[in-house]
Amino acid sequence: MSIEQQPSLPPVLRPANPPRRELSALASRFAEEVHGDAEGVSLTGITLATADLRPGEAFVAIQGVNRHGAEFAATAAEKGAVAIITDAGGAEVAASTGLPVLVVADPRGILGDLSAWVYGTGAGDPLPLLFGTTGTNGKTSVSHLLEGILDQLGVVTGLSSTAERHIAGEVIVSRLTTPEASEMHALLALMRERRVEAVAVEVSAQALSRHRVDGIRFDVAGFTNLSHDHLDDYADMEEYFEAKLPLFRPDRAVRGVVCVDSLSGATVVERAEIPVVTVGTPAIAADPAASARADWVVSVDDERASGTTFTMTGPAGTLTTTVPVIGPHMAANAALAIVMLLEGGYEWDRIVAALGRDGGISAHLPGRTQLVSGDRGPAVFVDFGHSPDAFEKTLAAVRRVTPGRVLMLFGADGDRDASKRYDMARTAVEGSDILVVTDHHPRFEDPDSIRSTLVAGARTARPDAEIHEFSPPERAIEAAVAMVGEGDAILWAGPGHQDYRDIRGVRTPYSARELARRALKAAGWPVPDSAWPVPYPAED
Repeated sequence: MSIEQQPSLPPVLRPANPPRRELSALASRFAEEVHGDAEGVSLTGITLATADLRPGEAFVAIQGVNRHGAEFAATAAEKGAVAIITDAGGAEVAASTGLPVLVVADPRGILGDLSAWVYGTGAGDPLPLLFGTTGTNGKTSVSHLLEGILDQLGVVTGLSSTAERHIAGEVIVSRLTTPEASEMHALLALMRERRVEAVAVEVSAQALSRHRVDGIRFDVAGFTNLSHDHLDDYADMEEYFEAKLPLFRPDRAVRGVVCVDSLSGATVVERAEIPVVTVGTPAIAADPAASARADWVVSVDDERASGTTFTMTGPAGTLTTTVPVIGPHMAANAALAIVMLLEGGYEWDRIVAALGRDGGISAHLPGRTQLVSGDRGPAVFVDFGHSPDAFEKTLAAVRRVTPGRVLMLFGADGDRDASKRYDMARTAVEGSDILVVTDHHPRFEDPDSIRSTLVAGARTARPDAEIHEFSPPERAIEAAVAMVGEGDAILWAGPGHQDYRDIRGVRTPYSARELARRALKAAGWPVPDSAWPVPYPAED
């Protein structure tokens, strides 16, 4: 693949044998008006995107920011759509297709319920056990930890996270943190078809605000924390927080598990409309005393580059185990996952026995403080964190396992929440010995301007700090490796598991993990074999 080529988007997943539904029954249940004849028409799926549409499915046309989806109704018809579902404005545009047009007041607002009905994946339908996790940081980690522990218990698992989708062992790269409702319900139907027993789902604030998990009732909902992020989508932190709270209502979840290490955790507990259990790690909590009063209390026993050993104590007993990533925040994430499994009905003794047998938690967390270096030379960690809070926690964790200097390498997203850039730069420079600023996803923003803002913020916070600026990232990691040596560490924050950079709307092939491996090798340090897909030409 040449550098100019754009990696193809991951596929939208559907059950191999989807249920067949009568359009007339759907119209009777959901439509306010029907234009055309819905009788005798059956459908096997539902989608928002003509690019993903399969013959026999209904196309849902919604009003977008710039265009109405009904403008693509003719394309949907050509690709085999059997009906168009849209609002009154869209119905006029879609009429020329000759397909039945079902008119609803708010197509996006009822997409979850429509999808649940089409795929038979709503509350009360036979489904795997569903675990949903929300919060600013840690959602992906908790989801992968849930899946890892479930695998250790011998459970057939499913996963939907920022990084990947998993179905009974099959791995697919993710498109969105949480898929659109039509894709989410199709995914659940496929998981059920493949006899998945339990599913871990990462639930973003946007997923709740934009109806992506409508029609789904989780058996257990988890909350990690709340910190500055996504203020490009929400007016302020209060609105952002309010967007997450609906996950803790009876229509969304049966019961909850809440980490009370951030102050927002206590508010979730107060306002939850479902029974909740709390988890706290006093050593990292904003209010250590309140955290120590949690139902489950976590303490960190040992931190090494290979993992973090912790002890959790609560109503069911005491467990000491190890999570294969660094940092007390990862111990907190692991404890949250374990308590969620308990609340989901898995027995304490069974969990303890499995973790004891395997010497700790066996889970792969793609791009989460991932050690990509060898047994000599500087330790290089690649992480997905892209908020001030994530930077602070991860830098502190790297510092505790590093005898020498810590170099921080990072960039910031373009066309996203610019209000957090100063705090990102401040946290990065205050927590490191050397700071290297580079590019991340510039999108349609000027990357030089983004870097300039970050450098200025860092210099304001620490005028005496050693700060460097390099572009592109390929040059930055080579320079970073040249600045450090044995016993030092590099934390490259931002790219994590991602295999592309978004440059003016083009997904340019890119892997921070592979770039770090190559820079280390070029500097003469031993590196492990690459264990991930390489979006670059193979090395000679």
